[in-house]
Amino acid sequence: MSEPSKPQADVRMRGFSRRTTVDDALTWLDQQTGPLADESIPAVDAAGRVLAASVSSRVDVPGFARSMMDGFAVRATDTMGGSAYNRLPLAIVGESMPGRPFGGTVGPGQVVRIMTGAPLPDGADAVLPVEVVEIEETRILTQGDVSPGKHVGRVGEDVSAGDVVLPQGRLLRPQDVGVLASIGTADVAVVRRPRVRIVVTGNELLPAGSMPEGARIVDSNGPMLAALVKRDGGVVLNPGIVPDRPEAILDAMRSEADVVLVSGGSSVGQEDHAPALVIEHGELPIHGVAMRPSSPVGMGTLQRRIVFLLPGNPVSCLVAYDFFAGRAIRTLGGRSADWPYRRTVAPLARKVTSTVGRLECLRVRLTEGRVDPLAIGGSSILTSTTRADGFVLVPPDLEGYPPGAEVEVFLYD
Repeated sequence: MSEPSKPQADVRMRGFSRRTTVDDALTWLDQQTGPLADESIPAVDAAGRVLAASVSSRVDVPGFARSMMDGFAVRATDTMGGSAYNRLPLAIVGESMPGRPFGGTVGPGQVVRIMTGAPLPDGADAVLPVEVVEIEETRILTQGDVSPGKHVGRVGEDVSAGDVVLPQGRLLRPQDVGVLASIGTADVAVVRRPRVRIVVTGNELLPAGSMPEGARIVDSNGPMLAALVKRDGGVVLNPGIVPDRPEAILDAMRSEADVVLVSGGSSVGQEDHAPALVIEHGELPIHGVAMRPSSPVGMGTLQRRIVFLLPGNPVSCLVAYDFFAGRAIRTLGGRSADWPYRRTVAPLARKVTSTVGRLECLRVRLTEGRVDPLAIGGSSILTSTTRADGFVLVPPDLEGYPPGAEVEVFLYD
């Protein structure tokens, strides 16, 4: 696979001398990324984090035999033959409650009243449900029988000491945090979340929350990128819009971050300062990728940070993030590099065309089980992504797909 060539020191107003293939760009990117160092955090705060090491239990859960029913702890042999027509009397000698076990031993002909989750007393080996007994003041009359172990949760039934309960690389869910608590884990080692600096440039931009006015537009890429970074497990650093001045952009890119996302000023226009700054102060091996939309995307490094130059057009910005920046952020945080989108396969409602030599990302809707393309161009029309159910990729070696072709759809939901 060929190495991407390094651009000239200043590419403004020159156009792209060549465009790197998507495969080559991904190969370069994967060589730059790997899980960050681990950190220890309280287990109760670990939902949504990635385990840096597997977790084994040092204890059995539960650590005692417990009742799975409300009823009476019995010796199973004492209930043999009990029925509605042969009620066997057994003496009540105490009770066992959750957190307050019975302190004695159940002998022949004796029972202990027991609640669900309470420890099974010594001497007992089964629980007779309350529904099959007649309760008198100091005794019960059985109306059924049980076998040994019936309605009893055994020691280690949930977790046995020495078991690996959660593997390395696990993206922890709320129920996983519950398991960690159940085995007495106070702190857990997780992969550090990547810090992502969002650098939005453009003198024409107003902060999110403003009303558009005159020739000025409201920043939509900043909030969109922040939401995407959070989805992918990153920590967002986004102090606001950066003026279109080289010194201001460079200062923003040098912030304490693992990843820098520059939105706007990334192409080859007169005001596109970011590429020249990355070349001067770091490395920019990729600038221009053979894909549509998002062809002006750039990728490089700046003092150990990975820098992504994302197009200012909102749809191009979204696609470039999904293909490249999101992949890097997920990998750095220990997550799967794969797309975070559910997939389905369905037939095309109509023909789509594409240019050989570049990968096409086509926004689509699903209508009555068929894939309906929305638009091929329109990289500034962000609402085309909200109208879309997902997108279809047309590989660079195809001129498109005929009507009825089965295609894989990546679903935005």
